[in-house]
Amino acid sequence: MPVWRYRGRAVTTEEIDFIRRLIAEHPTASRRRLSEKLCEAWQWKQANGALRDMVCRGLLLMLHRAGEIELPAIRYRPPNPLARRERPQPMLIDTTPLTCALSDIRPILLEQARKTADEPLFNSLMEQHHYLGYEQPVGEHLKYLVWAQGRPMACMAWSSAPRHLGSRDRYTLYRMERAEARRRNIRLIAYNTRFLILPWIKVPHLASHILGRVAATLPADWKRMYSHPVYFAETFIDPGRFRGTCYRAANWVLMGRTTGRGKASNSYTPNRSIKEVLGLALTRRFRELLSE
Repeated sequence: MPVWRYRGRAVTTEEIDFIRRLIAEHPTASRRRLSEKLCEAWQWKQANGALRDMVCRGLLLMLHRAGEIELPAIRYRPPNPLARRERPQPMLIDTTPLTCALSDIRPILLEQARKTADEPLFNSLMEQHHYLGYEQPVGEHLKYLVWAQGRPMACMAWSSAPRHLGSRDRYTLYRMERAEARRRNIRLIAYNTRFLILPWIKVPHLASHILGRVAATLPADWKRMYSHPVYFAETFIDPGRFRGTCYRAANWVLMGRTTGRGKASNSYTPNRSIKEVLGLALTRRFRELLSE
């Protein structure tokens, strides 16, 4: 029977005993090396074949703090780049106001900027011009830059989807008895975290055009980066700020609303704005594929 649960994985008494033996058999191993050995023993890997080392380290640390296992002392504490992460710096670009029809700026080029020379430009534009600023994504993510006439027009950020989202789960026909499918297949859903049309760009229908273009290329781009596609896309709209017109024009559908409670909330009282949850099927078989 499972006695602990971490990041969707149930850990049994027998598995804890295995971890204790692993530590005893490798008395000189570091915490990192023990994590790697455990991942290898359990075949705990990402879709691209990489070990789930950081998740495994979190599990070991949880069990260590609970007194279930005893990890070796920390040998080296590297500087944490997240603690003092420098904000993206402004970059010099053409900010000449542009007001025209969509047909006047074609061809429109879509660039996946993650791990390219243009990624700093993407980060800078989000930091300087999106009302939420730039936020370093955690986990799987992609970044798109949209170009026309040799200058950037827009940016769009995508990341891993939230694990639990009631309106999304109901729309995609996830049920409680399919919790295992949700844990296994949540990686097949992409979450649009940021969408920015640069403020000096005034081109009607550009936003919905970009959404349609990205939807067509997102599954293949995700597969190239992470060795698996995505079958469904989702986003949040704050109705106090936006109407989500461009999403609806690009065939996104309203799946419901958030509860207004964050994942760390301990009550049923909303503690943040309630947002609309919009979704887009990237394949007709999305319900079947997400339930396998």
